[in-house]
Amino acid sequence: MKLLLIILILTTSLFADGVKDKFPDKVRKIPKEGITLKGNDKKHFEDKNTELKLLIDLLSRKNNKQINELLPDVQIFHNAIHYALNYKEFLFEKDIKKAKEVLEEGLKRAQSLLKGQAPWLKQKGLVVRGFISKIDKSVQPYGLVIPESYNINDDKKFRTDIWLHGRNEKILEIGFIHQRMKSLGKFAPKDTIVIHPYGRYSNAFKFAGEVDVFEALEHAKKWYRVDAERISNRGFSMGGAGCWQLAVHYSDKFFASNPGAGFSETPDFLKNFQKQTLNPTWFEKVLWRWYDCPDNSLNLKQCPTIAYSGEIDRQIQAAQMMEKGHKKEGMKLLHIIGPKTGHKYDPASAKKVDEFIAEKAVKGLIHVPHSIHFVTFTLKYNSMKWVKLDGLEQHWEKSQIDASIDNNTITINTKNISAFHLDFKAGESPFPVGQEIKIIINGNELIDQLGPKHNKSWKMYFTHLDGVWKMDNGSFSHLNRNKRHNLQGPIDDAFMDSFIFVKGSGKSSNKLFQKWSDSEFNRAVTHWRQHFRGDAIIKSDKDVTAADIANSNLILWGDAESNEIIKKISSKLPIQWSKETIAIKDKKYDSKDHALVCIYPNPLNPKKYIVLNSSFTYREFAYLNNARQVPMLPDWAVIDLKVKPGTVWPGKVVDANFFNEKWQLKK
Repeated sequence: MKLLLIILILTTSLFADGVKDKFPDKVRKIPKEGITLKGNDKKHFEDKNTELKLLIDLLSRKNNKQINELLPDVQIFHNAIHYALNYKEFLFEKDIKKAKEVLEEGLKRAQSLLKGQAPWLKQKGLVVRGFISKIDKSVQPYGLVIPESYNINDDKKFRTDIWLHGRNEKILEIGFIHQRMKSLGKFAPKDTIVIHPYGRYSNAFKFAGEVDVFEALEHAKKWYRVDAERISNRGFSMGGAGCWQLAVHYSDKFFASNPGAGFSETPDFLKNFQKQTLNPTWFEKVLWRWYDCPDNSLNLKQCPTIAYSGEIDRQIQAAQMMEKGHKKEGMKLLHIIGPKTGHKYDPASAKKVDEFIAEKAVKGLIHVPHSIHFVTFTLKYNSMKWVKLDGLEQHWEKSQIDASIDNNTITINTKNISAFHLDFKAGESPFPVGQEIKIIINGNELIDQLGPKHNKSWKMYFTHLDGVWKMDNGSFSHLNRNKRHNLQGPIDDAFMDSFIFVKGSGKSSNKLFQKWSDSEFNRAVTHWRQHFRGDAIIKSDKDVTAADIANSNLILWGDAESNEIIKKISSKLPIQWSKETIAIKDKKYDSKDHALVCIYPNPLNPKKYIVLNSSFTYREFAYLNNARQVPMLPDWAVIDLKVKPGTVWPGKVVDANFFNEKWQLKK
C-alpha cells in the first residue's frame, strides 16, 4: 500500500510540469487556450462588463482623490473579465460560475463607490484589493485575510504574513480573485494579517512577480495597520521557491521565513525533477546566480528560517540543497519533515511551523544588530540592515561583507567589493552623539572624528581606491559611470521598473532585420500580457517625452535607420552598430544578417536603462517549469538572423557577454 502511494505521488508529479515538459520543440501553450463561451454566457459577460466599465469611467471623471485611490479595487474585477473575454481565457466550464460572482462583486463595489462608500475597507476575513503597478501602470490584484480582532478605530498594529501561492497554470485573474474571495488558505494565524500576492501569475515570484510582492505589501501598509517590525515571508511549492529567493535577497525585511517544498536553484532541480539534460552556455551558468539561493545561505543569519518538506515529496530537494549551502557557511538549517507525506503539509508539522513563526514574531525585526554577514552576486541586492553596497569589483562573482560593532569600533572585512556605506537612521546609531568612531576595513584603520549627529543618525561612505580604503563624501562622482544598484543589468532588470516599448516610426532598409525586429516586438507585447499579466506601454519614437526619458526605461525596437532615439544615442554606446557592421572591439559581424540586443544606461538619462530589441529574455520553453525562468542573455548579445527564433532563443546567439563595472566592453 505504501509503495502504491509513493508511485501515485511520483506519477502525478510527472504530469505537472514534469519530465514530459523537457523538450523545447514540444512546448504547450501556457496559459492554455480556453473554452468557447455559449451565446447567452458571452452576451451576459459582455453586457455586464460594459456596464462595469461605464461605471468605472463615470467614477474616473469625478476627479476625487479618494475615489481615484480606491478605483483599482473595482478595476481588478473588470480586467479579470476583460482578459478572459478578449483572449479566450475562460479555461474551464466552472470558470463561468466563478466569473459571474467576480463580476457581481465588481458591480457592487462600483455602485457603492458612486455613493461615496467603500464597505470592503471595513471588511474582516477575506478581502480582495488592487493597486497600480509602477512597472506598466497595470492594475494588479492581491488578497488579504483581515483577522476578526482587527478594529478600525484603534491603533494596534498587526503581525503580517506574506503567503506565496503554488504553481497553478489554470488560475488566471478570475480564478485568483475568486479564490481570494472564498478561501482562507493553508495558514491564517490568529491576530495576523495575511497578504496573498498574485505575483503576476506563474513565475515563482521572480522579476515582475518579485516586484508584485512588495507593491502588494506597500499597498496593504497604506490601508491597514501592518506592523513593519513583524512581517514574515512564507510559501509552499512554487511559493516555497519564491520564499527562498525573497528570504536570501531581502533577509533584513522579514522577522522570519518559512519556505515549503518548491526549488531553491536551477541546475540540480531540473536534472532531478525534470530529468533534463542540461547543456548551458557559460553566461547561462553565470546568470543562474541571480536566483539560485544556496550560495546566499549566509544571509539567513539575519532571518530566522524554518523549512518544510514532505518526506516522500521530490521537492524535498529544495531544502536539501539549502542544507548544503548552510553547511558550507558553518550553519544548520531548521528543516521540518512531514513523515510519509507527499506534496503537502501534515498537521503536526504545520503546528510546529506555526509555533516557530509565532515565537519569532514576539521579538520581531532587529534593526541594528551588532554583527552583519552579507553575501551577494549583484548590486540588484545590495543591502543588509545598516550596510549598503555601492560598487563591486566584479559582478556575478561572490561578494561578501562582514561587519561588527564593539564599543566605538566597527570592524569590517570585504571580498569583491569596491564601495559601500554604513547608514544608521535617526535614533539608531549605537554610538553616543559626537563620539569618535574607528572603522577598520580589511586591516586599514580610518577615523571619523565627528561621530553621530544630534539625532543619533550616522552615515559614512567608503571607497576602495589604489588598493586602499578611504572615507568618501558620498558624492561618488568617480562612480557615475559604474554599475550600481538598479543600474547593473542584465537585460531582464529593465523590466522590474517602469518601462516603455518604443517602436521606430521608420523602416530599416535591411528587410531581414526589419522582419525579425517586428516579429520580436509583436511577440514581446503578446507575451508580456500573457505571462506577466499586464499591457506594455507602447509609444512611437516621435512621441517619447522628456518625462518618459526621466522616469522610464526605454525598450527601443529597430535600428538607427528606423528608430530616431536609437539614431540619437548609437554613437554613445560601447558597441558600434552601423548599417554595415556590428563592431565589438576587433570582432565584426555583418549587419545584413545580424542584430544587436543589449542593455545600457540611457545616454539621455544615465539613471535609467535603454534596451535594444529585447523583452524579458526567457521564452516559451521556460514557461513549462518555474526553475527555468531565469535570465537567458547577459548585458549584450549578437543574434544571427539566418536562424529563426524559437522557444529558447531569439535566433542563434553568436556572441554575448557582460559589460565591465564601468559599462564598457571587457578586455
